[in-house]
Amino acid sequence: MKIKHLVKDTNWQNRVESIGYGYHSDNGIPYWVDDYYFSISPLFADEIYNATTELWQMCLAAVEHVIENKKYHLFHIPNYVHHHIERSWNNETPSIYGRFDFAYDEIKKQLKLLEFNADTPTSLFECGVVQWHWKQNYFGDSKDQFNSVHEQLIQTWKEIKPYLKGETLHFTCVRESLEDLTNVEYLRDCAMQAGIQTQLLYIDEIGWNGSNFVDLNDQPITDIFKLYPWEWMINEEYGHHITNDILESQWIEPSWKMVLSNKAILAILWELYPNHPLLLETYFNDSKGMPNFVKKPLLSREGANISVISNNRIIESTQGDYGQEGFIYQELASLIKNNSGYSIIGSWIIGQESCGISFRESDSLITNDRSRFIPHIIE
Repeated sequence: MKIKHLVKDTNWQNRVESIGYGYHSDNGIPYWVDDYYFSISPLFADEIYNATTELWQMCLAAVEHVIENKKYHLFHIPNYVHHHIERSWNNETPSIYGRFDFAYDEIKKQLKLLEFNADTPTSLFECGVVQWHWKQNYFGDSKDQFNSVHEQLIQTWKEIKPYLKGETLHFTCVRESLEDLTNVEYLRDCAMQAGIQTQLLYIDEIGWNGSNFVDLNDQPITDIFKLYPWEWMINEEYGHHITNDILESQWIEPSWKMVLSNKAILAILWELYPNHPLLLETYFNDSKGMPNFVKKPLLSREGANISVISNNRIIESTQGDYGQEGFIYQELASLIKNNSGYSIIGSWIIGQESCGISFRESDSLITNDRSRFIPHIIE
């Protein structure tokens, strides 16, 4: 695995905008990297595939463990939501996707799970569409990628379709984020290609008639994909409506994903699978004597409120609004390091299938909202 450089396509911005990618830069600073990429071997692609597949099964077993033993307090999930989580799990309410983030130790040649973005992962459009078009632009059909995201999304929606309660699958997100809207519209387009009738509405357009959710046409919402975090919903009026909904609408991602999207799951996984080669040593409450570790809030997003400790000294930290919910303490991982920054690997699970990867690069050890998306090629 190594970085390779290209002669940049001078028309790259127009090229990516032509396929609907409007947030490739932030205040003139590119988020999308067009002129270099990660070259990986087929064997490494297989290694990521196998790791993702194994971790997904471990995560499902961990959800079962948390629910059976009612360990919700470790996740700071309010009592009133517990029954909804259990119902969604027991009813096998479908999940469409998630993204595992891996560190890769180049000395030990070992993938390590950093966290699982199980509820509201973004960068799906970049991975499934923009990255593929980038490959076609520079290499045509002469090169390959670990990337069947698009095909797997359509297939998974086809598999979910018979289990939808109503005729229309609604899609929702906040209206302020072009990134969220682009990812939701991509997911919606794949659902339509799978033969599902869909409708988009923003999160603030979802109505409540006293007994169930309705759309702007006062039609009942029976099934809805949301790109909006469960931990926000359950602390808003929405949360109580969800538990009182007489239609028992199917939310995708389902409420059992609250367990997997919370970083407490990392400590649970270590408890269930101690010394597993894909896991980093992780604990609740304290570092258990680890000299090198990362302190992460249970619900942190975009790298907020994280501290990196090396030899018992803070070497890097970020600010933010998280931490009151508690922390986990995770062994410090070795990241891929190149001249341009530190990189982590994002690996997608869609339905039950590992189906695509992407790389994100940051100037610091903590991956944040200023990280860059780097495409890849299998060579």
